[in-house]
Amino acid sequence: MRFLLRVLPFVLTLLVWRWVKDRSWSPEASFALIVGGPLILVPITFLGRFLLNARPTVARTAWVTILIHYAAMVPLGAAIIEALKLGQNWPGWRIPIPPDVGRALMVVTGAALLLTVVNLAVRGLGAPFAISVSRRLATDWMYGWCRNPMVLCTLAFLAAWGLWLQSILFLLWVAFLVSPVWLLLVRFYEERELEIRFGQSYADYKARTPMLWPRPPAKG
Repeated sequence: MRFLLRVLPFVLTLLVWRWVKDRSWSPEASFALIVGGPLILVPITFLGRFLLNARPTVARTAWVTILIHYAAMVPLGAAIIEALKLGQNWPGWRIPIPPDVGRALMVVTGAALLLTVVNLAVRGLGAPFAISVSRRLATDWMYGWCRNPMVLCTLAFLAAWGLWLQSILFLLWVAFLVSPVWLLLVRFYEERELEIRFGQSYADYKARTPMLWPRPPAKG
């Protein structure tokens, strides 16, 4: 039953994304989705932090995390899909580099993103989208280089996609709208919920490992 309660929202999320992908939006609705999708993460983040602090128990935190992750990923994913559609149809200012450069970077960053998913599954016993909230703290392999390799690889993949589209507007959108609100969610919500669930172990990991910019793990 618990598994169904976690998988069903994921299926519904995919259906919403498919609907956004297949629908033709008016320019005004498209703009509202592309801008509003990321911005809605701001109140969602603060709501999540409030719910965590209201009753900071491990069991409750796991369910709050499922709620907040889906509440954030549905509009953010929809915004990314619509932005990609717009970038393909109207890239705006073009970057004067061959699309093959962006395509090659998409392969590299996409492979790295898949490795972070495997890393979380094997070392943290968890899965993205809160399908399975991590049962262990993943601190090695890619998570030894930075605390949020999945976020880093996703943002890098989106940047590579923007290079493939040759769209300066898409890259600016990723850099100045998507990235800040996503990092706010990570910093203000996800770090707090990890503190509640893993206590001193996470505090020690946080102290020795950078949030996003990777560096080699300290030896010993």
